[in-house]
Amino acid sequence: MMHYDVCNGDADGLFALRQLRMADPIESIVVTGIKRDIALLGRVPAIAGDRVTVLDIALERNRDALDRLLANDVAVTWYDHHAPGPIPAHPRLTTHIDTDPETCTSVLVDTHCHGRFRAWAVAAAYGDNLPGTAERLADTLALAPAARDELRMLGEAVNYNAYGDSEADVRIHPAALYRWLAHYADPFDAMAHASIVRELDALRREDLRHAREVPPHHKDDRCMAVVLPDAAWSRRVLGTFANELALRDPQRAHAVLKRLPDGGYAVSMRAPHTTLRGAAELAREFGGGGRAAAAGIDRLPEEELPRFIARLAAAWRAG
Repeated sequence: MMHYDVCNGDADGLFALRQLRMADPIESIVVTGIKRDIALLGRVPAIAGDRVTVLDIALERNRDALDRLLANDVAVTWYDHHAPGPIPAHPRLTTHIDTDPETCTSVLVDTHCHGRFRAWAVAAAYGDNLPGTAERLADTLALAPAARDELRMLGEAVNYNAYGDSEADVRIHPAALYRWLAHYADPFDAMAHASIVRELDALRREDLRHAREVPPHHKDDRCMAVVLPDAAWSRRVLGTFANELALRDPQRAHAVLKRLPDGGYAVSMRAPHTTLRGAAELAREFGGGGRAAAAGIDRLPEEELPRFIARLAAAWRAG
């Protein structure tokens, strides 16, 4: 029997897996990738009798692969916080899915592990742009401000590393980053011995500096949209910049768009931090998906940009 761990390559996915494998240290094959690698479950060659654990990827975007695995008598356990779509009822499928906008997959796993490895969940919540959740968890550990800053840096750096149009854009492949993380039981030990985190943080700050210099494409009292040029730095910083804007201006919805080489835009969108809801629904109107507070669109056609901006401005009008 083989066991496969399939996870998002960002902080939430990797840190959720780190917690789970410390609680249940089994041999497994890890399948992960950059955030654009949405259909990760399709890479799993499991056969009858194998087991698969899935963390922090949307069931809806992997439904065909899930149906195939279940039909082949593969047992699947799923932890996630993205909008799942219809969840199949099957005796081989166990789900721990919660779309509450103030949770993330690492927090779900933290609950499953009874808080035994909570510092990883704190770092994941910071990285997933949930500072309120991160602070509440940090309070239960009585963490000093300096310790919280360390976990924030770790979460934000690892989250940033998952963004890019291809593996060539990222500093280190998420699978290699996980192998490095797996040497440490405690995130503070990882920070103490890891030059890669400081390197990622420095690169993140430099990319953010470029993004801040781009004027808004649209801004009103309800939303702001920024269109970045197609460049290595913009491909890496897309989601990180959207997170920064959402925290800096919590009353507005935000969209950060990046021009694609073949036309159209990649979009990273954030709901107003005062509501933390509605992003996934709006993204689905344009062929995207995500979660209540944060969502994305892989390719928005150029001619759809005006309609997208209009919908962004109107989506939270009632709120």
